[in-house]
Amino acid sequence: MGHRLIETVMGAVVLAVAALFLVFAWNTADLRPVEGYTLKASFASVGGLGPGSDVRIGGVKVGTVTGQRIDPESYRAEIDFTVRAGLALPADTEASVTSDGLLGGKYLRLVPGASERRLAPGDSLKNTRDALALEELLARAIFLLAEPPRGAEDGGKPTGSEAQ
Repeated sequence: MGHRLIETVMGAVVLAVAALFLVFAWNTADLRPVEGYTLKASFASVGGLGPGSDVRIGGVKVGTVTGQRIDPESYRAEIDFTVRAGLALPADTEASVTSDGLLGGKYLRLVPGASERRLAPGDSLKNTRDALALEELLARAIFLLAEPPRGAEDGGKPTGSEAQ
């Protein structure tokens, strides 16, 4: 009987330590959504950005993406996101969907402008840049590499007005 009691107590201690580690990881990883006011932005492509993604300024998390939908008239992706209360963004702030490294997730990058007018809760950002998919970038690079240099078609010899 005493042997089983020790095993039960040790199991409970292991579970308590695991719970403490989970609480510590949750608090230090900053996974909670940021409370604040809501803004909107419209993109042709969001490339994997979704609810729960970070909103950052200068690499610092200042908000959270809270929703996404398709505008039935323009067929553009509309993103709702929160920004930390007390952080009044200029009206000409630019939003872009950016990757967190080569294999990292996507986040919404904000670059504050210089306008005196500030965005109010519920406003939409006008300056947006769409996400570029890795496949598109690779296709562009391959196309540029496959294109022959100027003058290579004729052996590099000057033609017409270039010969004079």
